Amino acid sequence: MELKREALRLYAVTDRAWLSGRTLDGQVEDVIRGGAGIVQLREKALDDAAFLAEARRIVPLCRALGAVSIINDRVDIALASGADGVHVGQEDMAAARARAALGPNRLVGVSVHNVDEALAAQAAGADYLGVGAAFASHTKAEARPLTREVIRAVTRAVRIPVVAIGGITAENILELSGCGLAGVAVVSALFAQPDAKAAARRMLALSQALDG
Repeated sequence: MELKREALRLYAVTDRAWLSGRTLDGQVEDVIRGGAGIVQLREKALDDAAFLAEARRIVPLCRALGAVSIINDRVDIALASGADGVHVGQEDMAAARARAALGPNRLVGVSVHNVDEALAAQAAGADYLGVGAAFASHTKAEARPLTREVIRAVTRAVRIPVVAIGGITAENILELSGCGLAGVAVVSALFAQPDAKAAARRMLALSQALDG
């Protein structure tokens, strides 16, 4: 499928840690209605059956609301659920293997941390990149924040769109101005908020203010 750059302006990455009695389906619907163009279903703790069952709920919801559905790490879950694509890290399935398994009509996103990784992912068939960590992050405490210079070098080195990820909030997002980003991928700035729809609207407006 063709990935529209505008969809990457606000890229939501799920985390059930902040459900607090709410359903993930409901939160996902809220962030899409608030402006998220892509939803990545990220589940590190669920077993295979539960992950697939959840994907089979979230993927149709994304499609009905006009958002792109991405599965974190698991090509098998992406294929079985009919998701639009998969996102892999440097330690997960290699981008080339993911592309071979998914074929040409689904999306492959890759996490990168420097220009060399970015160029390798692009050559392997990635449709977009996630570069980070942009800031210190509670989601991945071990991830070291990158300098703005490194992020800018990555966006300039590749032809495909790049989103920043890692610790991005409404308070710090505009520090990424001038980096050439297509958008931002966020977790707690959406899913940890009491009103996820309003949070998405705010983050989208701020992302659209990035000059690049």
